Amino acid sequence: MKIYKGYVFRIYPSDEQKILIHQTIGCNRFVYNYFLEEKKKEYQETKRIKSAYDQIKLLPSLSNTYPFLKEVDSCSLRNTLFFLENAYQRFFHGSGYPKFKRKGVLESYKTNNTKNAYHGKIYESIKVDFQRRIITLPKLKEMPFRGYRHQTEFHGDIKSAVIRKDATKYYVSILVEEEVPISPFVPKTIVGLDLGIKDLIVTSNNEKIKNTIQINHKRLIGLQRGLSRCQKGSKNHYKMKLKIRRLYQKIRNARKHLLHDITNKLINENDMIVTEHLDVKSMQKNHGIAKRLAENPLSEIIRILTYKAKWKNKRLIQIDRYYPSSQTCSVCNYQNKNIKNLSIRTWECPMCHTMHDRDCNAAVNIMFEGLTQYMSELRTTL
Repeated sequence: MKIYKGYVFRIYPSDEQKILIHQTIGCNRFVYNYFLEEKKKEYQETKRIKSAYDQIKLLPSLSNTYPFLKEVDSCSLRNTLFFLENAYQRFFHGSGYPKFKRKGVLESYKTNNTKNAYHGKIYESIKVDFQRRIITLPKLKEMPFRGYRHQTEFHGDIKSAVIRKDATKYYVSILVEEEVPISPFVPKTIVGLDLGIKDLIVTSNNEKIKNTIQINHKRLIGLQRGLSRCQKGSKNHYKMKLKIRRLYQKIRNARKHLLHDITNKLINENDMIVTEHLDVKSMQKNHGIAKRLAENPLSEIIRILTYKAKWKNKRLIQIDRYYPSSQTCSVCNYQNKNIKNLSIRTWECPMCHTMHDRDCNAAVNIMFEGLTQYMSELRTTL
């Protein structure tokens, strides 16, 4: 089975390469905003819009009008137009109308790996040398990188790369198409997960995994107040924004490291993982738990488990979001509707008199419901 896998490296560009990265990001932002304005005008006049392929044909004439577009990677400009078309497709399916890009927000661009053959030798525009710790990118040429110390080579074809600037650091994400051997799915272990607010994850094995990321809210509030007192466009305003971005970057990196550690452990130790199909958007409307939900990225846990289960040929099962996992006794199946109150953390079953921890009991019920769902799927396929 072929899968697409991303590898993120931290890169260390020179001063000239930093200038070119900033220039490429700016040119992509200019092209995106220019053609977004053209789409708006064209739709108002003709009720139709050009596709990304039609707009790509206009790039050479636009480069003649604005010569600075010729100095950057042309593949990145074409990818920007595909991103604009994707934004319109999402708008047609219910998302918001595409917005103009602003400087300092999501500073990145995408380029493709182009291959050429000459005298029987294949040349690629994106190359990663793990022995020398050097990465080669279009227009930027060679630069040192850091990451994946135990990696010696890619077991697949490089498709594209995304160069990103985050605060004062630079990263590149390499997309590789790899061939993964598939072994027969033989389930031997199963675990149910109750994703929550008080504890990040509670398993059916009575294991409680807490969110250990400590966010310095006082420092963050102080920096935000300091930013509001600075004059916009001043050097102090820029310095304060940079401090805030560094703090957020530190939080994101720590959260990402924690989630990958947790999901790797769950995937490696279990063949079947069962979770609830949570409606996080509706949960965020509850102002009592909205802040804790922002700190506990439940949707990101499900997303990571989904693609890692596919890579390892494991099974991720999501049960109905309306299944009363917290209200049902995992011993006698009695449903106690008084447990809807989230402040009740332990309760005794009035039928079998078993004492339950709210989250552990829910995780056990989720596991059994997922197993029932899996067995019903097997019966339909036989």
